[in-house]
Amino acid sequence: MFRRKSSHTNQADDSASRDAKVSELRVSLGPLSGRSLKLCTDVCLRRYLDARNWNLDKAKKMLEETLKWRSNYKPEEIRWHEVAHESETGKVFKANFRDRLGRTVLIMRPGKQNTSSPEGNIRQLVYLTENAILNLPEGQEQMSWLIDFNGWSLNTNIPIKTARDIIYILQNHYPERLAIVVLYSPPRLFEAFWKVVKYFIDSKTFEKIKFVYPNNKDSVELMKTFFDTENLPSEFGGKATLNYDHEEFSKLMAQEDVKTAKFWGLTK
Repeated sequence: MFRRKSSHTNQADDSASRDAKVSELRVSLGPLSGRSLKLCTDVCLRRYLDARNWNLDKAKKMLEETLKWRSNYKPEEIRWHEVAHESETGKVFKANFRDRLGRTVLIMRPGKQNTSSPEGNIRQLVYLTENAILNLPEGQEQMSWLIDFNGWSLNTNIPIKTARDIIYILQNHYPERLAIVVLYSPPRLFEAFWKVVKYFIDSKTFEKIKFVYPNNKDSVELMKTFFDTENLPSEFGGKATLNYDHEEFSKLMAQEDVKTAKFWGLTK
């Protein structure tokens, strides 16, 4: 009689196989140096492999495109003073609390849109995404997004092309970085916008996007799973108060810029 392998053995085999794939990907990339070497940790390589269902060739292509993009766009060199004007209304900022697993939380309030610059909006989000990643606790690779639709209208909404460009950058250059994206109480009018942009979103990311409504029991339970209601702002069904002080946040991000420069070995 043949004995069925135990689940523990299967898991060990699977882990060994994936470790081997990480090693293969590293070899296939060839010699790396500088910032590329700093970026391409084993954990990073795992995220790219996971994003491409552990297909080595696809993961390699994806990562090489990211390295090329980072070489040209230089996201680690963006500094707060370059994007501060985009944040004057608090349309996107890092929360002063974390989710239940200690992950960084970004709060987005599209109703607070204050500029019409597509590139400005993208650079601001890239800057804050980089900072959110830098502030993740050890062992955590993902962040949480909370999107508050209070005050949102088609007039304050970003153009479809900008939304598509943002989705492309996040999916292709920051794979497996999102734990959950909460669309909190979006108005009916948002459905028209969503019907278009959802086709730009890959299946893995799509599963992490949750429509949450305050009067829906399942929605309330979902929020409790990810967030402590004592820390969660009332705008998202919690008990805390949401305050954005641009001057104070600017001071914080100026300090964060020093941390970023140090991490990447850059002079400020």
